[in-house]
Amino acid sequence: MTATSSGYTRFARLSQAEFRARLPEALDIYVSAMRYPDGTAEQRAPMWLTHALREGWRCIAALDEEDTLLGLAYGYRGSVGQWWHEQVRRGLLQRDGQDAARHWLGDYFELTEIHVRPDQQGAGIGEDLLRRLLDGVENTRVLLSTPEGTSRAWKLYRRVGFVDVLRDYYFAGDPRAFAILGRTLPLDPPQA
Repeated sequence: MTATSSGYTRFARLSQAEFRARLPEALDIYVSAMRYPDGTAEQRAPMWLTHALREGWRCIAALDEEDTLLGLAYGYRGSVGQWWHEQVRRGLLQRDGQDAARHWLGDYFELTEIHVRPDQQGAGIGEDLLRRLLDGVENTRVLLSTPEGTSRAWKLYRRVGFVDVLRDYYFAGDPRAFAILGRTLPLDPPQA
């Protein structure tokens, strides 16, 4: 694990083995940050482990001085056949047609998860995680999905230049409306 210092924390790129070792801690943050019910972590664990095996997978962790996980972001190269890709493709084809689907899904990095402990939100950790995760990604675009509604996450995504790709979209099996957001890579430098 390599780390760099920041005023409040340090950041580390996690290997697959380090990610597996920290999975319970990461899932606790996910459940807490997303306000999911008990039992969600057990359902998500196998999926997260499978994601870590995908092409181009990378993960960045934010850690405090005691090595406690404060936040985490991961993603991988999106491709045909992956559940999320096929769901988004279906939505784009229905609403905007083949050209939009080809434009957004031709070469993208899927920012799959980014979460910060609720008591640490608002301190810039999320933006640091996002920027560090996407630094050096070779894909031409990045895509993500986020629940519709005002939140700190939305403000972050807008601040770093994400635009609407698909709004008020319902993934199979989830009653909540989501937005699919995207932008070209690389990210612009942070504003002073």
